Amino acid sequence: MKFFLDLFALFFKGPVGDVLALFFNFWFLWLPAALAFIAWETWVIYVHSYYYSHIAWTYLEIKVPGEIAKSPRAMETVFNSLHNTRTGNLIEAFWDGFITIWYSFEIASIGGEVHFYVRTSKFFKNLVESQIYSQYPEVEIEEVDDYTKRLPKELPNKDYLVWGAEFGLTKDDCYPIKTYVDFGLDKPAEEEEKTDPLSNLLEFLGSLRDGEQLWFQIVIQGATDDWKKKGEKLIEQMLGRKKFQLAAERGERSAPPLLAPGEKDVIEAVERNISKLGFKTGIRFVYVARRDVYTASTFSSMLGIMKQFNSLNLNGFKPAYSTSIDYFFIKTRQAFRQRHIVEHFRKRSYFYPPYGSFVHPAKYGDVPPFVLNSEELATIYHFPGRTAGAPRLERIEARKGAPPANLPI
Repeated sequence: MKFFLDLFALFFKGPVGDVLALFFNFWFLWLPAALAFIAWETWVIYVHSYYYSHIAWTYLEIKVPGEIAKSPRAMETVFNSLHNTRTGNLIEAFWDGFITIWYSFEIASIGGEVHFYVRTSKFFKNLVESQIYSQYPEVEIEEVDDYTKRLPKELPNKDYLVWGAEFGLTKDDCYPIKTYVDFGLDKPAEEEEKTDPLSNLLEFLGSLRDGEQLWFQIVIQGATDDWKKKGEKLIEQMLGRKKFQLAAERGERSAPPLLAPGEKDVIEAVERNISKLGFKTGIRFVYVARRDVYTASTFSSMLGIMKQFNSLNLNGFKPAYSTSIDYFFIKTRQAFRQRHIVEHFRKRSYFYPPYGSFVHPAKYGDVPPFVLNSEELATIYHFPGRTAGAPRLERIEARKGAPPANLPI
């Protein structure tokens, strides 16, 4: 320590040198605390990384029949059954390294052939299968290999180009996006009166050519009820409840607030939104194509498709991060972003490394996750029924057999 004091005395004189000398003179007060802090964070990273690396994953492909008569409400039930916010007790969290499980629901177009996938841990494989079978007994579920591994490990390369983006919300997540209820898919009606927003995505994915692939991913993890507090606070502000309470405490009278029709609709929508289970969500897509068939318009097409869930007075999606670069070292920076978005997609990473953080759960990559409830998720991801289809969606003519009898209920 005397060496450091002599070094600082050589380069720093006056008040600065005095402060530094005082700081190092009392090293026995701050150094143990600093070392303990570093050791603790290192340990947390180690135990969580160990637990994370030993999770066994599986990929399930869901093959749908020619027609499904159910509304997206069935998929909402599936999402509700997967809601889990357990973080473990102190021993599990900081000795075993336990982390909350997450799922990835995906739609992929491989040369125009559309497939539905779910990536889950093998521990929850039976749960996922049983819940899907319970709502969609007509489908077939098959365990498959990771379809993204069919392409070279290094992307982009001399043969393939890459484009991708991650989405965020236009407003706070207590505001809902347009859901299947707003599209009329929750009510029995004539088919021509219904519009399934999924049909636009499936039609576009089915239009891709040989040599083109588009991967669409929704990564979810159960969220606690903290996000609902923002919605409750918003409703209180719009209704003026706080003003009424303050006025009543002072013995004063105040007129009830007058709500415009639009404000009333917003309050009702927010109330319905926060009344359901929420999931921390990350949404991204990756477009990979051979150089000879690559189409730059795919990016704008995907942005347009995602805008159908937007509502001017409520919420919607916006591109929060993409592989586009406007200025300075464009090729180098763009290649860096392209490699990383492919890596994050393949690892289904959003809440933990390499995208998130074990030590600081609130720190994420370029786009922090937002909360969607089960109704919103079911709107974006459900199995197509009579009002949605794709010319090249791989369907099955009939079920080959009943679900396995030993699936848990």
